[in-house]
Amino acid sequence: MSSQNQRHLSYQDARKILNKFNCVDIAPAIKNSDKPLIRQSLILMTRLSDYLILGICADTAEEGLLAMKTYSLALGYEPPSNLPMMEGPVYIKLNGKNGLCYIDSYSGHHRGVLISCQSNSQNGINEMYGHLPLDLFV
Repeated sequence: MSSQNQRHLSYQDARKILNKFNCVDIAPAIKNSDKPLIRQSLILMTRLSDYLILGICADTAEEGLLAMKTYSLALGYEPPSNLPMMEGPVYIKLNGKNGLCYIDSYSGHHRGVLISCQSNSQNGINEMYGHLPLDLFV
Protein backbone atom coordinates (compact mmCIF):
# COMPACT_ATOMS: atom_id res chain seq x y z
CA MET A 1 0.00 0.00 0.00
CA SER A 2 1.45 3.36 -0.87
CA SER A 3 2.09 5.73 1.99
CA GLN A 4 -0.33 8.27 0.53
CA ASN A 5 -3.17 5.72 0.75
CA GLN A 6 -2.15 4.50 4.19
CA ARG A 7 -3.44 6.14 7.30
CA HIS A 8 -3.33 5.26 10.93
CA LEU A 9 -6.48 3.40 11.90
CA SER A 10 -7.80 3.04 15.40
CA TYR A 11 -9.52 -0.11 16.60
CA GLN A 12 -12.85 1.76 16.35
CA ASP A 13 -12.13 2.86 12.76
CA ALA A 14 -11.19 -0.66 11.68
CA ARG A 15 -14.23 -2.17 13.37
CA LYS A 16 -16.55 0.36 11.69
CA ILE A 17 -15.08 -0.43 8.26
CA LEU A 18 -15.35 -4.20 8.78
CA ASN A 19 -18.83 -4.15 10.35
CA LYS A 20 -20.23 -3.73 6.81
CA PHE A 21 -19.30 -7.39 6.41
CA ASN A 22 -21.76 -8.86 8.91
CA CYS A 23 -21.87 -12.46 7.59
CA VAL A 24 -25.64 -12.23 7.15
CA ASP A 25 -26.29 -9.77 4.35
CA ILE A 26 -24.81 -10.04 0.89
CA ALA A 27 -21.47 -8.24 1.05
CA PRO A 28 -21.55 -4.69 -0.26
CA ALA A 29 -19.97 -3.95 -3.63
CA ILE A 30 -16.37 -2.94 -3.15
CA LYS A 31 -14.38 -0.62 -5.38
CA ASN A 32 -10.70 -1.36 -5.90
CA SER A 33 -9.98 1.96 -4.21
CA ASP A 34 -11.69 0.64 -1.02
CA LYS A 35 -9.53 -2.49 -0.80
CA PRO A 36 -6.41 -0.97 0.81
CA LEU A 37 -8.43 0.39 3.74
CA ILE A 38 -10.31 -2.90 4.15
CA ARG A 39 -7.00 -4.82 4.08
CA GLN A 40 -5.47 -2.46 6.65
CA SER A 41 -8.54 -2.78 8.91
CA LEU A 42 -8.54 -6.54 8.67
CA ILE A 43 -4.82 -6.82 9.44
CA LEU A 44 -5.24 -4.57 12.48
CA MET A 45 -8.16 -6.59 13.87
CA THR A 46 -6.49 -9.93 13.24
CA ARG A 47 -3.27 -8.81 14.95
CA LEU A 48 -5.30 -7.97 18.04
CA SER A 49 -6.69 -11.54 18.07
CA ASP A 50 -4.99 -14.65 19.41
CA TYR A 51 -5.86 -16.73 16.35
CA LEU A 52 -8.18 -16.84 13.33
CA ILE A 53 -10.52 -19.24 11.66
CA LEU A 54 -10.82 -18.73 7.90
CA GLY A 55 -13.74 -20.01 5.86
CA ILE A 56 -13.75 -19.66 2.09
CA CYS A 57 -16.73 -20.20 -0.22
CA ALA A 58 -15.71 -20.24 -3.88
CA ASP A 59 -17.00 -21.36 -7.27
CA THR A 60 -13.93 -23.53 -7.88
CA ALA A 61 -11.17 -25.19 -5.88
CA GLU A 62 -8.59 -23.13 -7.77
CA GLU A 63 -10.29 -19.86 -6.79
CA GLY A 64 -10.72 -20.99 -3.18
CA LEU A 65 -7.14 -22.20 -2.84
CA LEU A 66 -5.80 -18.92 -4.24
CA ALA A 67 -7.89 -17.00 -1.70
CA MET A 68 -6.68 -19.31 1.10
CA LYS A 69 -3.07 -18.78 0.06
CA THR A 70 -3.25 -14.98 -0.26
CA TYR A 71 -5.26 -14.46 2.94
CA SER A 72 -3.09 -16.89 4.93
CA LEU A 73 0.13 -15.19 3.88
CA ALA A 74 -1.26 -11.69 4.50
CA LEU A 75 -2.53 -12.65 7.96
CA GLY A 76 0.56 -14.52 9.12
CA TYR A 77 -0.38 -18.16 8.54
CA GLU A 78 1.28 -20.85 6.49
CA PRO A 79 -1.12 -21.68 3.65
CA PRO A 80 -2.09 -25.34 3.37
CA SER A 81 -0.43 -27.15 0.50
CA ASN A 82 -1.96 -30.61 0.65
CA LEU A 83 -5.63 -29.99 -0.13
CA PRO A 84 -7.13 -32.05 -2.96
CA MET A 85 -8.64 -30.47 -6.05
CA MET A 86 -12.40 -30.85 -6.41
CA GLU A 87 -14.97 -30.08 -9.07
CA GLY A 88 -17.62 -27.43 -8.49
CA PRO A 89 -18.12 -24.94 -5.66
CA VAL A 90 -16.06 -25.54 -2.52
CA TYR A 91 -15.79 -24.59 1.14
CA ILE A 92 -12.32 -24.43 2.66
CA LYS A 93 -11.76 -24.01 6.38
CA LEU A 94 -8.51 -23.28 8.23
CA ASN A 95 -8.31 -23.26 12.02
CA GLY A 96 -5.37 -21.05 12.93
CA LYS A 97 -5.18 -22.40 16.48
CA ASN A 98 -4.40 -25.98 15.54
CA GLY A 99 -3.54 -25.65 11.83
CA LEU A 100 -6.26 -28.05 10.71
CA CYS A 101 -7.57 -27.37 7.23
CA TYR A 102 -10.04 -29.12 4.95
CA ILE A 103 -11.87 -28.66 1.66
CA ASP A 104 -15.36 -29.91 0.88
CA SER A 105 -18.05 -29.39 -1.74
CA TYR A 106 -20.37 -26.46 -1.08
CA SER A 107 -23.95 -26.03 -2.20
CA GLY A 108 -24.65 -22.64 -0.63
CA HIS A 109 -25.06 -19.38 -2.51
CA HIS A 110 -22.52 -17.23 -0.62
CA ARG A 111 -19.11 -16.52 -2.10
CA GLY A 112 -16.22 -14.92 -0.28
CA VAL A 113 -14.10 -15.23 2.82
CA LEU A 114 -15.26 -15.41 6.43
CA ILE A 115 -12.74 -14.42 9.07
CA SER A 116 -13.42 -15.25 12.68
CA CYS A 117 -11.10 -13.38 15.05
CA GLN A 118 -10.71 -15.42 18.22
CA SER A 119 -9.24 -14.41 21.56
CA ASN A 120 -8.36 -16.60 24.49
CA SER A 121 -9.83 -14.08 26.94
CA GLN A 122 -13.46 -13.09 27.16
CA ASN A 123 -12.48 -9.41 26.92
CA GLY A 124 -10.47 -9.96 23.71
CA ILE A 125 -11.64 -9.63 20.15
CA ASN A 126 -14.16 -12.29 19.18
CA GLU A 127 -15.65 -11.00 15.94
CA MET A 128 -16.54 -12.52 12.57
CA TYR A 129 -16.35 -10.65 9.28
CA GLY A 130 -17.53 -11.75 5.87
CA HIS A 131 -18.12 -12.38 3.20
CA LEU A 132 -14.98 -10.52 2.20
CA PRO A 133 -13.83 -10.51 -1.43
CA LEU A 134 -11.93 -13.61 -2.54
CA ASP A 135 -9.35 -11.39 -4.24
CA LEU A 136 -8.81 -8.89 -1.41
CA PHE A 137 -5.11 -9.77 -1.06
CA VAL A 138 -4.38 -10.68 -4.69
